[in-house]
Amino acid sequence: MKFEYTPKGVCSQSIVLDMDGKKIKNIKFYGGCNGNLKGIAAMSIGMNADDVIKRIEGITCGMKNTSCPDQLAKALRAYLEEQ
Repeated sequence: MKFEYTPKGVCSQSIVLDMDGKKIKNIKFYGGCNGNLKGIAAMSIGMNADDVIKRIEGITCGMKNTSCPDQLAKALRAYLEEQ
């Protein structure tokens, strides 16, 4: 199932999840640090959403109180809440 999330407070403008229940099939970030976000997405594929949330939730970027990984955790939580 495709799920789109609009991150807040970071450089990326959109996160698109492709999910199979709680399993992550694919993640696409639009905007942000291309290489880093591709890496985060690649490492998350095949994992359970709850496990990814536990690992990346609360990560900050510079002086910001959030980051693209933290926003991915929020996207995954939003997806799970809709299920």
